[in-house]
Amino acid sequence: MNAPARRPIDLLVHSAGELCTPTGSTARGGADLGRILCLADAAVAVDGGRIVAAGPTERLRREFAARAELDAAGGLLLPGFVDAHSHPVFAQGREDEFELRTQGASYVEIAERGGGILSSVRGVRAASKERLLEFLLPRLERFVDFGTTTVEAKSGYGLSLEAEMKSLEVLAAARARNILDIVPTFLGAHETPEEFRGRRPAYIELLLNECLPRVAESGLAEYADVFTESHVFDLDQSRLLMERARALGLGIRMHVDQLSALGGAELAAELGAASADHLEFVSERGIRALAESAVVPVLCPLVPLYLRVEREAPARSMIDAGLAVAISADYNPGSCPQQNLAEIMTWAALRYRMSAAECLTAATLNPACSLGRGAEIGSVEAGKRADLVIFSCANLRQLVSGFGSSPVRAVLVGGRVVRGGERVRRLPGPQ
Repeated sequence: MNAPARRPIDLLVHSAGELCTPTGSTARGGADLGRILCLADAAVAVDGGRIVAAGPTERLRREFAARAELDAAGGLLLPGFVDAHSHPVFAQGREDEFELRTQGASYVEIAERGGGILSSVRGVRAASKERLLEFLLPRLERFVDFGTTTVEAKSGYGLSLEAEMKSLEVLAAARARNILDIVPTFLGAHETPEEFRGRRPAYIELLLNECLPRVAESGLAEYADVFTESHVFDLDQSRLLMERARALGLGIRMHVDQLSALGGAELAAELGAASADHLEFVSERGIRALAESAVVPVLCPLVPLYLRVEREAPARSMIDAGLAVAISADYNPGSCPQQNLAEIMTWAALRYRMSAAECLTAATLNPACSLGRGAEIGSVEAGKRADLVIFSCANLRQLVSGFGSSPVRAVLVGGRVVRGGERVRRLPGPQ
């Protein structure tokens, strides 16, 4: 009896010492956050940029005839990381503020002196679109270097219609380069620009009547965001802005309860936001409100360290309440110039008491779901886009405990081997 013909595929990633992945297309919370699938000596079949199958290497070799192979050589195979909160469109870094904070200055004090976000605004407004793109592209490449294959990217350092549109156009130009998947977010409500100082209601009118409609019409953003704090946009102002964004067809993401217990989590739950981000000062009432909603909390565990704020998000309480938490680097020029999600996983394990499995789900499937892409990315399953990362470490726990190392061996984005291409072996036969 003849053996069945093997199905031709583009690529077989094989011989992973361990493949670890969450499963499904919905965000996982509570006890489910740490329920992942782990396979030894694993392989993934890829065709047309999609995952065809995942399983033991020998079984997939019997089932598929690959045109090329990528040897994981006993390394750890994971879904590509998904970072659901970043601010990568800026001109210069703000290293001087790091020094000021080490000497005792607070985030708000630096902002009141004209630093912080407003410092970055001056840089973005002065830079041409071409120059901003030159700054942005290496940053996106750096995300990939660390295994991130999808990143949510915010504007927010323009704070005028012209400069915000410029930032979103730069993101669109970068997205066309196909370095990784970019999910663009409009964050015009990041701060009140200097020309509107003392006239915040007038700036809000600009956002409501000019910026948000123009952004929605352009199709350059999928989401709108707001920095909800008493010194920036209070609860009523944030509600007004987010309701307008939603009416115009934009999704909603929100910076809430980062610096004070204002009640932003409750507002995010009330509005049905896709995400509520930061949450260092979230109250028990806010946690309950989020638990009754589908809002994904996106936690940024390194930010309090950079800002020298002792308060951290109560992640363990959120998880125990059933929330589907995600973790993010919050890459930006001031409060966290960090892009390595593997290190963010380590910090989440140390400070939030999250297990390695919980950290993985929080860095892959849950942020993917917060971006409306849970059916497309975030896990290694048949039908999903082949976004994969291979680490040189032996297992997931080794990766999470190995703070300070970046052992990326190979990265695939949509089935393309964008890192580690020298490991690909072309096989003889029809191409």
